[in-house]
Amino acid sequence: MSILILKNVTAAQLYPAKICENVDIAIENDTIIDVGPSLGQRYPQAQSKEMFGRLVMPGMVCSHNHFYSGLSRGIQANIAPSPDFISTLKNLWWRLDRALDEESLYYSGLICAMEAVRSGCTAVIDHHASPHYIAGSLSQLRNAFIKVGLRGMTCFETTDRNFGSRELREGVEENIRFAKEIDVERQRGAQPYLVEAHMGAHAPFTVPDEGLAMLSEALKITRRGLHIHAAEDSYDVSHSHHHYGKDLLVRLAEYDLIDSKSLIAHGLYLSDADIELLNAKDGFLVHNARSNMNNHVGYNHRLTQIRNLALGTDGIGSDMFEEMKFSFFKHRDAGGPLWPDSFAKALSNGNELLARNFNASFGRLEAGYKADLTVCDYLPPTPLMAENLAGHIAFGLGANSVHSVMVNGVMIYEDRQFSIDCEPIFREAQKVAKKMWGRMDALP
Repeated sequence: MSILILKNVTAAQLYPAKICENVDIAIENDTIIDVGPSLGQRYPQAQSKEMFGRLVMPGMVCSHNHFYSGLSRGIQANIAPSPDFISTLKNLWWRLDRALDEESLYYSGLICAMEAVRSGCTAVIDHHASPHYIAGSLSQLRNAFIKVGLRGMTCFETTDRNFGSRELREGVEENIRFAKEIDVERQRGAQPYLVEAHMGAHAPFTVPDEGLAMLSEALKITRRGLHIHAAEDSYDVSHSHHHYGKDLLVRLAEYDLIDSKSLIAHGLYLSDADIELLNAKDGFLVHNARSNMNNHVGYNHRLTQIRNLALGTDGIGSDMFEEMKFSFFKHRDAGGPLWPDSFAKALSNGNELLARNFNASFGRLEAGYKADLTVCDYLPPTPLMAENLAGHIAFGLGANSVHSVMVNGVMIYEDRQFSIDCEPIFREAQKVAKKMWGRMDALP
Protein backbone atom coordinates (compact mmCIF):
# COMPACT_ATOMS: atom_id res chain seq x y z
CA MET A 1 0.00 0.00 0.00
CA SER A 2 1.46 3.36 -1.11
CA ILE A 3 -0.10 6.26 0.80
CA LEU A 4 0.84 9.93 0.69
CA ILE A 5 -0.48 12.41 3.23
CA LEU A 6 -0.69 16.10 2.37
CA LYS A 7 -0.38 17.56 5.85
CA ASN A 8 -1.88 20.79 7.15
CA VAL A 9 -3.92 22.00 4.18
CA THR A 10 -6.82 24.40 3.86
CA ALA A 11 -9.23 22.20 1.92
CA ALA A 12 -11.40 24.29 -0.41
CA GLN A 13 -14.17 22.73 -2.48
CA LEU A 14 -16.01 24.87 -5.03
CA TYR A 15 -19.23 22.86 -5.20
CA PRO A 16 -20.73 22.06 -2.82
CA ALA A 17 -18.79 24.96 -1.33
CA LYS A 18 -16.74 23.90 1.67
CA ILE A 19 -13.69 25.15 3.60
CA CYS A 20 -11.85 22.99 6.14
CA GLU A 21 -8.73 24.39 7.78
CA ASN A 22 -5.84 22.44 9.32
CA VAL A 23 -6.74 19.06 7.82
CA ASP A 24 -4.77 16.37 6.04
CA ILE A 25 -5.54 14.61 2.76
CA ALA A 26 -4.54 10.94 2.45
CA ILE A 27 -3.98 9.63 -1.06
CA GLU A 28 -3.46 6.01 -2.06
CA ASN A 29 -2.06 5.68 -5.56
CA ASP A 30 -4.44 7.85 -7.65
CA THR A 31 -7.35 8.22 -5.22
CA ILE A 32 -8.20 10.21 -2.09
CA ILE A 33 -8.89 7.78 0.76
CA ASP A 34 -9.36 10.13 3.70
CA VAL A 35 -9.66 13.81 4.66
CA GLY A 36 -9.39 14.95 8.27
CA PRO A 37 -7.09 16.08 11.07
CA SER A 38 -3.91 14.24 12.10
CA LEU A 39 -4.17 11.45 9.55
CA GLY A 40 -0.58 10.43 10.23
CA GLN A 41 -1.81 8.67 13.35
CA ARG A 42 -4.28 6.64 11.31
CA TYR A 43 -1.74 5.81 8.58
CA PRO A 44 1.61 5.54 10.40
CA GLN A 45 3.42 3.96 7.41
CA ALA A 46 2.41 6.76 5.01
CA GLN A 47 4.78 9.30 3.51
CA SER A 48 3.98 12.88 4.45
CA LYS A 49 4.33 16.18 2.63
CA GLU A 50 3.93 19.37 4.68
CA MET A 51 1.70 21.90 2.91
CA PHE A 52 1.97 24.77 5.43
CA GLY A 53 -1.73 25.63 5.32
CA ARG A 54 -1.85 26.08 1.53
CA LEU A 55 -5.20 26.10 -0.23
CA VAL A 56 -5.88 22.70 -1.82
CA MET A 57 -8.82 22.42 -4.23
CA PRO A 58 -10.19 19.74 -6.53
CA GLY A 59 -8.44 20.18 -9.85
CA MET A 60 -9.61 22.83 -12.30
CA VAL A 61 -10.88 21.71 -15.69
CA CYS A 62 -10.89 23.72 -18.91
CA SER A 63 -13.94 22.22 -20.58
CA HIS A 64 -13.38 23.47 -24.15
CA ASN A 65 -10.01 24.33 -25.65
CA HIS A 66 -8.03 24.17 -28.89
CA PHE A 67 -4.47 23.03 -28.28
CA TYR A 68 -3.75 23.35 -32.01
CA SER A 69 -3.79 27.15 -31.51
CA GLY A 70 -0.77 27.12 -29.17
CA LEU A 71 1.63 28.53 -31.79
CA SER A 72 -0.67 31.37 -32.84
CA ARG A 73 0.29 33.81 -30.10
CA GLY A 74 1.69 37.01 -31.66
CA ILE A 75 1.27 35.43 -35.07
CA GLN A 76 3.26 37.07 -37.88
CA ALA A 77 1.47 35.68 -40.90
CA ASN A 78 -0.39 37.79 -43.46
CA ILE A 79 -3.94 37.85 -42.11
CA ALA A 80 -6.46 39.69 -44.27
CA PRO A 81 -8.89 42.11 -42.58
CA SER A 82 -11.63 40.09 -40.86
CA PRO A 83 -14.68 42.22 -40.09
CA ASP A 84 -16.90 39.33 -39.00
CA PHE A 85 -16.73 35.87 -37.43
CA ILE A 86 -16.77 33.85 -40.66
CA SER A 87 -13.96 35.89 -42.20
CA THR A 88 -11.94 35.46 -38.99
CA LEU A 89 -12.35 31.70 -39.35
CA LYS A 90 -11.38 31.71 -43.03
CA ASN A 91 -8.51 34.18 -42.84
CA LEU A 92 -6.89 33.03 -39.60
CA TRP A 93 -8.00 29.79 -37.97
CA TRP A 94 -8.80 27.71 -41.05
CA ARG A 95 -5.46 28.68 -42.57
CA LEU A 96 -3.62 27.94 -39.34
CA ASP A 97 -5.10 24.47 -38.98
CA ARG A 98 -4.23 23.67 -42.62
CA ALA A 99 -0.60 24.60 -41.88
CA LEU A 100 -0.26 22.16 -38.97
CA ASP A 101 1.97 19.14 -39.38
CA GLU A 102 3.15 16.42 -37.00
CA GLU A 103 5.95 18.52 -35.49
CA SER A 104 3.98 21.74 -35.01
CA LEU A 105 1.03 19.90 -33.50
CA TYR A 106 3.25 18.14 -30.96
CA TYR A 107 4.90 21.35 -29.81
CA SER A 108 1.61 23.21 -29.80
CA GLY A 109 0.08 20.50 -27.62
CA LEU A 110 3.12 20.34 -25.36
CA ILE A 111 3.35 24.04 -24.56
CA CYS A 112 -0.44 24.32 -24.16
CA ALA A 113 -0.39 21.41 -21.70
CA MET A 114 2.43 22.99 -19.70
CA GLU A 115 0.73 26.38 -19.60
CA ALA A 116 -2.53 24.75 -18.53
CA VAL A 117 -0.79 23.11 -15.58
CA ARG A 118 0.98 26.34 -14.62
CA SER A 119 -2.43 27.98 -14.51
CA GLY A 120 -3.75 25.34 -12.11
CA CYS A 121 -5.54 23.03 -14.55
CA THR A 122 -5.50 19.32 -13.91
CA ALA A 123 -7.49 18.51 -17.07
CA VAL A 124 -8.29 20.05 -20.44
CA ILE A 125 -11.01 18.99 -22.88
CA ASP A 126 -9.56 19.65 -26.32
CA HIS A 127 -11.15 20.02 -29.76
CA HIS A 128 -8.70 19.50 -32.62
CA ALA A 129 -8.36 20.32 -36.34
CA SER A 130 -5.49 19.74 -38.82
CA PRO A 131 -6.93 18.95 -42.30
CA HIS A 132 -3.56 17.98 -43.84
CA TYR A 133 -2.63 15.79 -40.86
CA ILE A 134 -5.67 13.81 -39.80
CA ALA A 135 -4.69 10.16 -39.30
CA GLY A 136 -2.67 9.86 -36.09
CA SER A 137 -3.09 13.49 -35.03
CA LEU A 138 -5.05 12.67 -31.88
CA SER A 139 -2.37 10.21 -30.76
CA GLN A 140 0.21 12.97 -31.18
CA LEU A 141 -1.83 15.22 -28.92
CA ARG A 142 -2.17 12.39 -26.42
CA ASN A 143 1.62 12.08 -26.39
CA ALA A 144 1.86 15.73 -25.36
CA PHE A 145 -0.69 15.31 -22.57
CA ILE A 146 1.10 12.26 -21.20
CA LYS A 147 4.59 13.81 -21.36
CA VAL A 148 3.39 16.68 -19.15
CA GLY A 149 1.14 14.45 -17.02
CA LEU A 150 -2.03 16.44 -17.76
CA ARG A 151 -5.40 14.68 -17.82
CA GLY A 152 -7.73 15.44 -20.67
CA MET A 153 -9.86 14.55 -23.63
CA THR A 154 -9.50 15.26 -27.31
CA CYS A 155 -11.28 14.66 -30.61
CA PHE A 156 -11.02 15.58 -34.28
CA GLU A 157 -13.48 18.17 -35.54
CA THR A 158 -15.27 16.43 -38.40
CA THR A 159 -16.03 18.86 -41.24
CA ASP A 160 -16.37 19.08 -45.02
CA ARG A 161 -15.04 22.62 -45.31
CA ASN A 162 -11.84 21.75 -47.20
CA PHE A 163 -12.18 18.43 -49.06
CA GLY A 164 -15.86 17.50 -48.91
CA SER A 165 -16.97 13.93 -48.27
CA ARG A 166 -13.43 12.53 -48.08
CA GLU A 167 -12.61 14.93 -45.25
CA LEU A 168 -15.81 13.99 -43.41
CA ARG A 169 -14.94 10.31 -43.63
CA GLU A 170 -11.31 10.76 -42.57
CA GLY A 171 -12.29 12.91 -39.59
CA VAL A 172 -14.78 10.34 -38.32
CA GLU A 173 -12.28 7.53 -38.91
CA GLU A 174 -9.64 9.33 -36.82
CA ASN A 175 -12.12 9.80 -33.98
CA ILE A 176 -13.02 6.10 -34.03
CA ARG A 177 -9.39 4.97 -34.38
CA PHE A 178 -8.32 7.06 -31.40
CA ALA A 179 -11.17 5.85 -29.18
CA LYS A 180 -10.28 2.25 -29.99
CA GLU A 181 -6.61 2.97 -29.28
CA ILE A 182 -7.57 4.21 -25.83
CA ASP A 183 -9.68 1.10 -25.22
CA VAL A 184 -6.72 -1.13 -26.09
CA GLU A 185 -4.31 0.89 -23.92
CA ARG A 186 -6.68 0.67 -20.98
CA GLN A 187 -6.93 -3.09 -21.31
CA ARG A 188 -3.15 -3.36 -21.42
CA GLY A 189 -2.71 -0.97 -18.48
CA ALA A 190 0.63 0.12 -19.93
CA GLN A 191 0.26 3.82 -19.05
CA PRO A 192 -1.76 5.89 -16.60
CA TYR A 193 -5.31 6.40 -17.86
CA LEU A 194 -5.06 10.14 -18.48
CA VAL A 195 -6.63 10.81 -21.89
CA GLU A 196 -10.13 10.03 -23.19
CA ALA A 197 -11.99 10.64 -26.44
CA HIS A 198 -15.02 12.49 -27.69
CA MET A 199 -16.41 12.17 -31.20
CA GLY A 200 -15.63 15.61 -32.61
CA ALA A 201 -17.35 17.83 -35.15
CA HIS A 202 -16.61 21.42 -36.12
CA ALA A 203 -20.05 23.07 -36.23
CA PRO A 204 -23.41 22.26 -37.81
CA PHE A 205 -22.79 24.67 -40.71
CA THR A 206 -19.78 22.61 -41.93
CA VAL A 207 -21.23 19.15 -41.23
CA PRO A 208 -23.89 18.05 -43.74
CA ASP A 209 -26.35 15.26 -43.00
CA GLU A 210 -23.91 12.76 -44.49
CA GLY A 211 -21.44 13.68 -41.75
CA LEU A 212 -24.07 13.56 -39.00
CA ALA A 213 -25.00 10.03 -40.06
CA MET A 214 -21.32 9.00 -39.85
CA LEU A 215 -20.98 10.58 -36.41
CA SER A 216 -24.14 8.86 -35.20
CA GLU A 217 -22.67 5.50 -36.13
CA ALA A 218 -19.34 6.48 -34.51
CA LEU A 219 -21.08 7.21 -31.19
CA LYS A 220 -22.67 3.76 -31.25
CA ILE A 221 -19.38 2.02 -32.12
CA THR A 222 -17.25 3.83 -29.52
CA ARG A 223 -19.85 4.58 -26.80
CA ARG A 224 -18.48 8.13 -26.57
CA GLY A 225 -20.21 11.52 -26.75
CA LEU A 226 -20.23 14.37 -29.26
CA HIS A 227 -18.09 17.53 -28.86
CA ILE A 228 -19.19 20.30 -31.25
CA HIS A 229 -19.43 24.08 -31.59
CA ALA A 230 -23.00 25.27 -32.06
CA ALA A 231 -24.57 28.72 -32.37
CA GLU A 232 -21.27 30.48 -31.68
CA ASP A 233 -22.41 33.04 -34.25
CA SER A 234 -25.87 33.72 -35.63
CA TYR A 235 -24.66 32.50 -39.05
CA ASP A 236 -24.74 28.91 -37.79
CA VAL A 237 -28.44 29.26 -36.96
CA SER A 238 -29.30 31.00 -40.24
CA HIS A 239 -27.47 28.31 -42.21
CA SER A 240 -29.39 25.54 -40.47
CA HIS A 241 -32.74 27.21 -41.08
CA HIS A 242 -31.85 27.99 -44.70
CA HIS A 243 -30.49 24.59 -45.70
CA TYR A 244 -32.35 22.23 -43.36
CA GLY A 245 -35.34 24.15 -42.02
CA LYS A 246 -34.45 23.14 -38.46
CA ASP A 247 -32.99 24.47 -35.24
CA LEU A 248 -29.40 23.37 -34.62
CA LEU A 249 -29.70 20.86 -31.81
CA VAL A 250 -33.03 19.61 -33.08
CA ARG A 251 -31.21 18.65 -36.27
CA LEU A 252 -28.41 16.91 -34.33
CA ALA A 253 -30.92 15.08 -32.15
CA GLU A 254 -32.53 13.52 -35.22
CA TYR A 255 -29.27 11.58 -35.58
CA ASP A 256 -29.18 10.66 -31.86
CA LEU A 257 -26.17 12.93 -31.28
CA ILE A 258 -27.35 14.62 -28.07
CA ASP A 259 -27.02 12.73 -24.78
CA SER A 260 -25.48 12.99 -21.32
CA LYS A 261 -21.93 12.88 -22.74
CA SER A 262 -22.59 15.66 -25.26
CA LEU A 263 -20.54 18.84 -25.04
CA ILE A 264 -21.94 21.85 -26.89
CA ALA A 265 -19.52 24.79 -27.05
CA HIS A 266 -20.78 28.40 -27.03
CA GLY A 267 -24.53 28.17 -27.77
CA LEU A 268 -25.13 31.92 -27.86
CA TYR A 269 -28.02 31.68 -30.31
CA LEU A 270 -29.67 28.40 -29.38
CA SER A 271 -33.46 28.42 -29.62
CA ASP A 272 -35.87 27.64 -26.81
CA ALA A 273 -36.40 24.21 -28.38
CA ASP A 274 -32.62 23.63 -28.53
CA ILE A 275 -32.14 24.50 -24.86
CA GLU A 276 -35.12 22.42 -23.79
CA LEU A 277 -33.73 19.47 -25.74
CA LEU A 278 -30.19 19.85 -24.34
CA ASN A 279 -31.54 20.01 -20.79
CA ALA A 280 -33.85 17.04 -21.32
CA LYS A 281 -30.94 14.98 -22.69
CA ASP A 282 -28.75 16.06 -19.73
CA GLY A 283 -26.05 17.42 -22.07
CA PHE A 284 -23.53 20.16 -21.30
CA LEU A 285 -23.11 23.69 -22.62
CA VAL A 286 -19.61 25.15 -22.29
CA HIS A 287 -19.46 28.94 -22.02
CA ASN A 288 -16.31 30.68 -23.36
CA ALA A 289 -16.64 34.30 -22.28
CA ARG A 290 -13.27 35.70 -23.36
CA SER A 291 -13.40 34.02 -26.78
CA ASN A 292 -16.90 35.37 -27.39
CA MET A 293 -15.67 38.85 -26.53
CA ASN A 294 -12.56 38.50 -28.69
CA ASN A 295 -14.58 37.29 -31.71
CA HIS A 296 -17.29 39.90 -31.14
CA VAL A 297 -20.02 37.31 -31.58
CA GLY A 298 -22.26 38.62 -28.81
CA TYR A 299 -23.22 37.50 -25.34
CA ASN A 300 -25.13 34.43 -24.17
CA HIS A 301 -28.10 35.85 -22.26
CA ARG A 302 -29.56 32.37 -21.71
CA LEU A 303 -27.02 31.02 -19.21
CA THR A 304 -29.61 30.86 -16.42
CA GLN A 305 -31.70 28.44 -18.53
CA ILE A 306 -28.90 25.89 -18.95
CA ARG A 307 -29.09 22.83 -16.71
CA ASN A 308 -25.44 21.77 -17.09
CA LEU A 309 -23.10 24.73 -17.58
CA ALA A 310 -19.30 24.50 -17.66
CA LEU A 311 -16.52 26.95 -18.56
CA GLY A 312 -13.89 26.82 -21.29
CA THR A 313 -11.47 29.12 -23.09
CA ASP A 314 -11.89 28.14 -26.78
CA GLY A 315 -8.11 28.36 -27.21
CA ILE A 316 -7.35 31.51 -25.20
CA GLY A 317 -4.95 29.72 -22.89
CA SER A 318 -6.18 27.59 -19.99
CA ASP A 319 -6.33 30.06 -17.12
CA MET A 320 -9.62 29.10 -15.52
CA PHE A 321 -9.26 31.60 -12.69
CA GLU A 322 -9.25 34.31 -15.36
CA GLU A 323 -12.05 32.67 -17.30
CA MET A 324 -14.29 32.54 -14.26
CA LYS A 325 -13.64 36.22 -13.54
CA PHE A 326 -14.45 37.28 -17.11
CA SER A 327 -17.53 35.06 -17.18
CA PHE A 328 -18.86 36.76 -14.07
CA PHE A 329 -17.85 40.31 -15.00
CA LYS A 330 -19.27 40.07 -18.53
CA HIS A 331 -22.48 38.58 -17.15
CA ARG A 332 -22.84 41.47 -14.72
CA ASP A 333 -22.02 43.98 -17.46
CA ALA A 334 -24.81 42.47 -19.55
CA GLY A 335 -27.25 42.91 -16.67
CA GLY A 336 -27.31 39.27 -15.62
CA PRO A 337 -28.61 38.17 -12.19
CA LEU A 338 -25.97 35.55 -11.29
CA TRP A 339 -23.30 35.97 -8.61
CA PRO A 340 -19.80 34.43 -8.40
CA ASP A 341 -21.04 31.23 -6.75
CA SER A 342 -22.96 30.29 -9.92
CA PHE A 343 -19.81 30.61 -11.99
CA ALA A 344 -17.79 28.70 -9.39
CA LYS A 345 -20.30 25.88 -9.81
CA ALA A 346 -19.90 26.09 -13.61
CA LEU A 347 -16.13 25.88 -13.16
CA SER A 348 -16.52 22.88 -10.87
CA ASN A 349 -18.82 21.23 -13.43
CA GLY A 350 -15.83 20.46 -15.62
CA ASN A 351 -15.14 17.66 -13.18
CA GLU A 352 -18.61 16.25 -13.81
CA LEU A 353 -17.75 16.10 -17.51
CA LEU A 354 -14.66 14.09 -16.61
CA ALA A 355 -16.70 11.80 -14.37
CA ARG A 356 -19.11 10.99 -17.18
CA ASN A 357 -16.33 10.13 -19.59
CA PHE A 358 -13.70 8.49 -17.36
CA ASN A 359 -16.23 6.53 -15.28
CA ALA A 360 -14.62 7.79 -12.07
CA SER A 361 -15.32 10.43 -9.41
CA PHE A 362 -13.83 13.92 -9.73
CA GLY A 363 -14.30 17.33 -8.17
CA ARG A 364 -14.55 16.74 -4.42
CA LEU A 365 -12.12 16.37 -1.54
CA GLU A 366 -13.65 13.15 -0.31
CA ALA A 367 -12.71 9.49 -0.10
CA GLY A 368 -13.15 7.73 -3.43
CA TYR A 369 -12.46 10.79 -5.58
CA LYS A 370 -9.52 11.07 -7.95
CA ALA A 371 -6.44 12.78 -6.56
CA ASP A 372 -6.44 15.59 -9.12
CA LEU A 373 -5.62 18.67 -7.04
CA THR A 374 -4.76 22.34 -7.48
CA VAL A 375 -2.57 23.77 -4.70
CA CYS A 376 -2.33 27.54 -4.17
CA ASP A 377 -0.42 29.97 -2.00
CA TYR A 378 -3.14 32.33 -0.83
CA LEU A 379 -3.20 34.41 2.32
CA PRO A 380 -6.75 35.79 2.34
CA PRO A 381 -7.05 39.45 3.39
CA THR A 382 -10.54 38.75 4.74
CA PRO A 383 -12.04 35.61 6.32
CA LEU A 384 -12.25 32.69 3.89
CA MET A 385 -15.36 30.56 4.23
CA ALA A 386 -17.70 28.46 2.13
CA GLU A 387 -20.07 31.39 1.70
CA ASN A 388 -17.46 33.65 0.10
CA LEU A 389 -14.98 31.27 -1.58
CA ALA A 390 -16.32 32.16 -5.04
CA GLY A 391 -15.93 35.85 -4.24
CA HIS A 392 -12.29 35.29 -3.28
CA ILE A 393 -11.72 33.75 -6.73
CA ALA A 394 -13.63 36.46 -8.58
CA PHE A 395 -11.81 39.30 -6.86
CA GLY A 396 -8.50 37.91 -5.65
CA LEU A 397 -7.20 34.38 -6.10
CA GLY A 398 -5.57 33.80 -9.49
CA ALA A 399 -3.22 31.65 -11.54
CA ASN A 400 -0.24 33.49 -10.05
CA SER A 401 -1.17 31.79 -6.77
CA VAL A 402 -0.70 28.27 -8.15
CA HIS A 403 2.06 26.48 -6.22
CA SER A 404 1.63 22.83 -7.24
CA VAL A 405 -0.61 20.59 -9.34
CA MET A 406 -1.33 16.91 -8.72
CA VAL A 407 -2.86 14.67 -11.39
CA ASN A 408 -3.75 11.04 -10.77
CA GLY A 409 -1.92 11.13 -7.45
CA VAL A 410 1.34 12.47 -8.97
CA MET A 411 2.76 15.96 -8.37
CA ILE A 412 3.40 16.93 -11.98
CA TYR A 413 4.15 20.55 -11.00
CA GLU A 414 5.61 21.28 -7.56
CA ASP A 415 6.84 24.50 -6.01
CA ARG A 416 6.25 26.15 -9.42
CA GLN A 417 8.55 23.71 -11.20
CA PHE A 418 8.03 20.89 -13.69
CA SER A 419 10.05 17.70 -13.52
CA ILE A 420 10.86 18.20 -17.23
CA ASP A 421 13.12 20.96 -18.57
CA CYS A 422 10.85 23.62 -20.07
CA GLU A 423 13.34 26.01 -21.63
CA PRO A 424 14.50 23.80 -24.55
CA ILE A 425 10.88 22.97 -25.37
CA PHE A 426 9.86 26.62 -25.61
CA ARG A 427 12.98 27.52 -27.64
CA GLU A 428 12.20 24.77 -30.13
CA ALA A 429 8.52 25.79 -30.22
CA GLN A 430 9.57 29.28 -31.36
CA LYS A 431 11.42 27.79 -34.36
CA VAL A 432 8.52 25.49 -35.18
CA ALA A 433 6.06 28.41 -34.96
CA LYS A 434 8.03 30.47 -37.50
CA LYS A 435 8.01 27.56 -39.95
CA MET A 436 4.27 27.11 -39.47
CA TRP A 437 3.61 30.83 -40.05
CA GLY A 438 5.58 30.55 -43.29
CA ARG A 439 3.40 27.64 -44.42
CA MET A 440 0.31 29.72 -43.65
CA ASP A 441 1.49 32.47 -45.99
CA ALA A 442 2.09 29.91 -48.73
CA LEU A 443 -1.51 28.73 -48.60
CA PRO A 444 -4.10 30.14 -51.03
